[in-house]
Amino acid sequence: MQQAVDDVCRESLAQLQEQPHLAVVFVSAEYPTVGSDLAARICERIGTNMLLGCTGESIVGTGREVEGQPAVALWLAHMEGLSLVPMHLRLEHTAEGSSIVGWPDQLALDWPCGAVMLTLGDPFSFPADLMVERLNEDRPDLRVLGGMASGATRPGECRLFLGREVVSDGAVAIMISGPVDILPVVSQGCRPIGHPMVVTKAERNVIHELGGKPSLLQLKTVFDTLATSEQQLVQRGLHLGRVVNEYQEHFTQGDFLVRNVVGIDPDRGSIAVGDFFRPGQTVQFHVRDARTADDEMRQLLARVRDLAATAPQAALLFTCNGRGTRLFPEPHHDAGLVRHYLGAIPLAGFFAAGELGPIGGKNFLHGFTASVALFAPPAK
Repeated sequence: MQQAVDDVCRESLAQLQEQPHLAVVFVSAEYPTVGSDLAARICERIGTNMLLGCTGESIVGTGREVEGQPAVALWLAHMEGLSLVPMHLRLEHTAEGSSIVGWPDQLALDWPCGAVMLTLGDPFSFPADLMVERLNEDRPDLRVLGGMASGATRPGECRLFLGREVVSDGAVAIMISGPVDILPVVSQGCRPIGHPMVVTKAERNVIHELGGKPSLLQLKTVFDTLATSEQQLVQRGLHLGRVVNEYQEHFTQGDFLVRNVVGIDPDRGSIAVGDFFRPGQTVQFHVRDARTADDEMRQLLARVRDLAATAPQAALLFTCNGRGTRLFPEPHHDAGLVRHYLGAIPLAGFFAAGELGPIGGKNFLHGFTASVALFAPPAK
């Protein structure tokens, strides 16, 4: 393990040829032990304490996704003039309720405008969905990108790295602001079927009516219009997308926050979804398969390549541990697409147990998603 860390530090510094201002590291959870001195060892060798990282089930590098084998990926950035604010966030329970603590004192009054918060969390102890919900309300211009550490089977096994420290609970994050454009690409890998409908009766995560009719009846109507191949996708796994921005005139793929349909109630004609819904929201049924996930990510990366004011020069990839060869017929899919559309730019990442990224201008915790942070020089 120590030799692998020394090797990756040496090779990364040789490629950067500058003093790094920021470092991000991902370590395979397959290593028998991740010692408490790992972060300090990396910081000492690369010459900065501004380090963020975690353990993951599988590790991503430029054009590669290492599944089922031990691996370490180290990503270094030299970016003059940036403001970098590290933090270790935790959930604290009090008599008044639960709150997230650990916000740095320098954020007590003014938060930097247009900042990005790279966040890595422990899925057993940190409510990332609660955090992004509150940030969406309190800091609507803040973008959150990252993922939940993976590869652990019980609490306390994940490792999070912040500076020279190694912790096993909460979340670690670095807020970045200044002269850099960090462009999010969030590919949920789904496509809509049928047509948009309005929720007319719902109770928490159970939707009783869509468009004034029982939800199950509306689903059957959509199902009957589909080709046999599409019907098979519905039977293997159905999803429901909720429109994030209701002020749009038309809704297309990418305008929806997609959640799993987790159950049906034939007697009441209701469906249960992995999220809360309320009357008045616009929704549409979705399906997911390898072809759809491939098509969507290609479209999103091509759009960034064609429309970005300056070309991205580096990337971080947080992709679901349900993707990779569990979803696609060939390995290295997501990392390979980043390389195909954006060139062999430095890339690091991991297979996450939940991915963080914005959809429709709001931050969410996703599943089965590839969330990419692209780093580009600011437009002059």
